[in-house]
Amino acid sequence: MSAVDFLAQEKIWFDKPRYDEAERRFYERMNGPSQPTQDVGANTILQDIARARENIQKSLAGLKTTLCKRGTGQPPISQHSQLSTSSSSAADQGEIISRIKSLELENQSLHKVVDNLRAALSKLECRVAVLEKSPAAVTSAPAHSVPYTNGTTVQQKTSAPVKEEEEEDDDDDIDLFGSDEDEEADKLKEQRLKEYTEKKAKKPTIIAKSSILLDVKPWDDETDMAKLEECVRSVQADGLLWGTSKLVPVGYGIKKLQIACVVEDDKVGTDLLEEEITKFEDYVQSVDVAAFNKI
Repeated sequence: MSAVDFLAQEKIWFDKPRYDEAERRFYERMNGPSQPTQDVGANTILQDIARARENIQKSLAGLKTTLCKRGTGQPPISQHSQLSTSSSSAADQGEIISRIKSLELENQSLHKVVDNLRAALSKLECRVAVLEKSPAAVTSAPAHSVPYTNGTTVQQKTSAPVKEEEEEDDDDDIDLFGSDEDEEADKLKEQRLKEYTEKKAKKPTIIAKSSILLDVKPWDDETDMAKLEECVRSVQADGLLWGTSKLVPVGYGIKKLQIACVVEDDKVGTDLLEEEITKFEDYVQSVDVAAFNKI
């Protein structure tokens, strides 16, 4: 049952103001007249209340008749339903406002993340630009040889890993803990120890080598680059092997000599090479290490 039907069937004492007025007049006659201003105000209030109640009664009666005529039709919207819809709409508006605030906060955080990403990207672009300006490093070939621009290769003197594995297997076969029960076992132990020390002495040591790429810069564009290369190759040392070379343009018609070499780390270093090459002051302005790779 809806609220309208309930109010239509409710029994209300609509004539109560009349009875109150009659009761008031009765007591006035018994006790004498009261103050006129108060009576007028009370009368007007009571009359307003009575009119409001009559209006309510008429509206309820009209609603009842319309409901009876419509039968099973949809009833009109009551004041209670209007209040419920208004309260639900207010709740929906509050929820929408809260969601808008959360979206604004999320948008601000996303703006901060985008700004950070832009800053990181600009830094990366600067680093890439610096790396592109620097000379490219020379990578070592994987086939145990150093390639050069003229097609020649310098073979590396490295010990064969197969031989090392065989020697390690031989070392594992040696029994260092023979039985001490008799003298023969002691002699056999001493003999094996002697053989082991001899094998250790014969085992070749691994020589550490490096591939170096040098940039030799002349004084100007009138410098004889062929003579400059000849002076550089005249530097000889134990553990030094010169490779191929090429001329790389620098700018304003000036070219630098880029030459590769293989050195033994224990015998030759970059300081020694720079010191020896810069002695040719008539041709060489400076020497830089463009690339340095372990072999």
